[in-house]
Amino acid sequence: MDQQEHGGAPAPIAQMTGISIEFPGVKALDGVDFRLFPGEVHAIMGENGAGKSTLIKALTGVYQIDSGTILVEGKPQRFNGTAQAEAAGISTVYQEVNLCTNLSIGENLMLGHEVRSPLGINWKATHRQASEALGQVGLDHLDTRAPLASVSIAVQQLVAIARATVVNARVLILDEPTSSLDVSEVAQLFAIIRRLRDQGVAILFVSHFLDQVYEISDRITVLRNGRLIGEDLTVNLPRNVMVSMMIGQDLSNLDAIQSKRPEVADDAPVQLVAEELSRIGSVDAGSFDVRQGEVLGFAGLLGSGRTEAVRLVFGADRPDSGTLTLNGETIHAVGPLRSLAKGIAYSTENRRDEGIIAALSVRDNIMISLQAMRGWARRIPQAEQEEVCQRYITGLGIKTPSGDTPVGSLSGGNQQKVLLARWLATSPKVLMLDEPTRGIDVSAKSEIMKLVFDLAQDGMSIVFVSSEMDEVLRISNRIVVMRDRHQAALIDNDGTLTQKDIVGIIAEGGEQA
Repeated sequence: MDQQEHGGAPAPIAQMTGISIEFPGVKALDGVDFRLFPGEVHAIMGENGAGKSTLIKALTGVYQIDSGTILVEGKPQRFNGTAQAEAAGISTVYQEVNLCTNLSIGENLMLGHEVRSPLGINWKATHRQASEALGQVGLDHLDTRAPLASVSIAVQQLVAIARATVVNARVLILDEPTSSLDVSEVAQLFAIIRRLRDQGVAILFVSHFLDQVYEISDRITVLRNGRLIGEDLTVNLPRNVMVSMMIGQDLSNLDAIQSKRPEVADDAPVQLVAEELSRIGSVDAGSFDVRQGEVLGFAGLLGSGRTEAVRLVFGADRPDSGTLTLNGETIHAVGPLRSLAKGIAYSTENRRDEGIIAALSVRDNIMISLQAMRGWARRIPQAEQEEVCQRYITGLGIKTPSGDTPVGSLSGGNQQKVLLARWLATSPKVLMLDEPTRGIDVSAKSEIMKLVFDLAQDGMSIVFVSSEMDEVLRISNRIVVMRDRHQAALIDNDGTLTQKDIVGIIAEGGEQA
């Protein structure tokens, strides 16, 4: 888009051209162009791994770029950290508020910019300037001498944004600023964003909430897999088009897998029923059931509530309301150990931090949940450990020299199979798989999807969560569509359902079928 399309405004205040950053084995950014205009809210959209955070860190000097150019107010820049970026007028407010809760509101606002006199800091003048800064963003009702810890997280976030006026920021970067805010707090934040925008500040806004992006942004840039997919004015970019740009087309070429999906009989017994399960600040109430031998898919963009919903079922997060029924029995006081004992297993999406224990052996990783179920005082005999381990190494085709091999030395696909073996060893009735094919190659994806079909064919109920919508379509008998932390639809995958249909529900919302 040329300058005329931007309404004759001046040149971008920040412009990145041909930005590439490569980490070992990963091309995080590949020739990305990006620009920010003053007096505009610019949203960056993309799924997990698209390169949004990397681009922000490249602009602010956290990461050094391998190639490309960065211009700020027309001058080439290569910042060596956020302090240099802030000195050049670029301020960042992260999802986790980076302030000192043991200091006062005014001290946090003015940190590093206190009013000084020959005798040291002039606190009266410092707090006066802090009050003026708060007034510029409509927060002049706050007492600058009150401890920051005395106000809510939402207000702390607003204080962090107000700090941008103290440092005379020309560019304000907001990374997931609404993730912990309720509706009224989001409205207050947006009022401040609009006020700063109208003062000429360029605002870079990152969020997974489509409604919020379309409410607050003037322009949208879409990234996918480290590449620039497109940039346009928000009014010119329909939601369904933008969502399609984010998710792209499936490149796995797994069409042959879909023909092997087992059908579920109409009279198949219901294994699990979740009714109105919800957790405040996490996911709104939703209801669904899973039949014996069924694969129930969860689709939606990152941040839509997919993971949060299944974590409530397992008890990894405690629901605030709702009921859970397994084979007709209501499960009270839901928690991971109780869920395992009742036959519900959950394989986390965070394989590295919450899944495998890299330093332990393949055998120890497989046996850990079964041992937890039996109690740590009742050690599983070595012979039984060896039998279980070898059964799943052989049955799942885990490529490892032996059960004694540290699991961290295996490939991503084989690590994922070890996680599956861990939960299968507990003999679950319902197996919930969160992003089981993330970060693995096509061959390993095919093997895991075939395994899911085999388990369903044997009567296990599977809940399958994936950010790859084509994958959910291939594998699921029915699909729960999540949107902005609530259940937008529950639909049959009868062979006529398409990715476009799901994108439409995500983009515009829908009603449960």
